[in-house]
Amino acid sequence: MGKLGPTEIILILAIVLLLFGGKKIPELMKGMGKGVKNFKDGMKEDEQDPKSETNTSK
Repeated sequence: MGKLGPTEIILILAIVLLLFGGKKIPELMKGMGKGVKNFKDGMKEDEQDPKSETNTSK
């Protein structure tokens, strides 16, 4: 379990195509790409600008 063969991948792609249709899939992929890009940009921003650690405990 956990290994996907070519038959399983084709079956999954066929189901996705049936559910969303041919016109909707490019829009979904575009949205996913933008989301991943925003996530990566956010991670880079965190690495470049480390938050200043303030000690608020007394």
